[in-house]
Amino acid sequence: MKKIVLTGGGTAGHVTPNIALLPSLKEAGFEVHYIGSYNGIERKLIEDLGIPYYGISSGKLRRYFDVKNFSDPFRVIKGFGEANRILKKIQPDVVFSKGGFVTVPVVMAAKRNRIPAILHESDMTPGLANKLCIPSAEKVCCNFQETFDLLPAGKAVLTGTPIRRELFEGSAEKAARFCGLETGRPTILIIGGSSGSVVINKVVRESLDAILANFQVIHLCGKEHLDPSLQGRKGYVQFEYISKELRDLFALSDLVISRAGANAICELLALKKPNILIPLSKAASRGDQILNAKSFKKNGFSYVLEEEELSTASLLNAIRDVSTHKEQYIQAMRESRMSDSIGTIMRLIEELAA
Repeated sequence: MKKIVLTGGGTAGHVTPNIALLPSLKEAGFEVHYIGSYNGIERKLIEDLGIPYYGISSGKLRRYFDVKNFSDPFRVIKGFGEANRILKKIQPDVVFSKGGFVTVPVVMAAKRNRIPAILHESDMTPGLANKLCIPSAEKVCCNFQETFDLLPAGKAVLTGTPIRRELFEGSAEKAARFCGLETGRPTILIIGGSSGSVVINKVVRESLDAILANFQVIHLCGKEHLDPSLQGRKGYVQFEYISKELRDLFALSDLVISRAGANAICELLALKKPNILIPLSKAASRGDQILNAKSFKKNGFSYVLEEEELSTASLLNAIRDVSTHKEQYIQAMRESRMSDSIGTIMRLIEELAA
């Protein structure tokens, strides 16, 4: 039986694409192991699935001054030694890394042991952890053609992000019952990120009267961002966060308003959902969401609304535009080369594990 080590952690976005690969890996006969941090979010997510999990020391690599910058390199060195021992014990045929700082010692240890490693870079510009891993990797899976120019020749492969199968199995009827909404009325799903967006929430609620004239609204507004004054409003339902029911909410939705995180927009692309992207501003991030959104706009997948331009008028105009031209957006997404991300990645894994 062939063996694979998956690695990635720090945020759910560095774990869920690995989880999305699990059914195909098992169908292909791979024995799967996982290396993550001692107590990161990835540990519980993976152990709950019954996958053998190995924790290693992990240090964060910061671009800003912090006293931990003096101690964390030693944690990375310790993590390298631990990863090296684990890989020698497992003897995998290939390593697949989704990113996060815990992956740096794993990928470097893979190179030390002559185990081929595949990276996945979600954003247009590689993050610091992946930059450190790229010299040790055989291939780098990308979501954007523009990323190719930033990588060594021959390493980049356009794949898109692995999407969990269950997202394609949603039921509009279940969502309507869950939310207390109608199945025949156009529906907008608003996702402000896992922690919510104060800016998006404010403008959506200010625009609600006009939006509800033509749509019903499902609003995922983030922890502690519910508005009690809107509870029971006809055609409007709000939640702090949704997990297992998300696939049903997508099935019911005709239009999605979202941040522009790489995993989120690849889900929209895979589901062929007309969408409006409101990327995090440069003041609140390294600007990767802005680049992601620009690429999706260029390819005709998305309408992009900069956060600085967000207002009731601009939001309503964006909704009108996407609603009017939704078939054009859907057709552009159908023609995308990233329609079979799991299949493309599995072919790479099997090729390097041979």
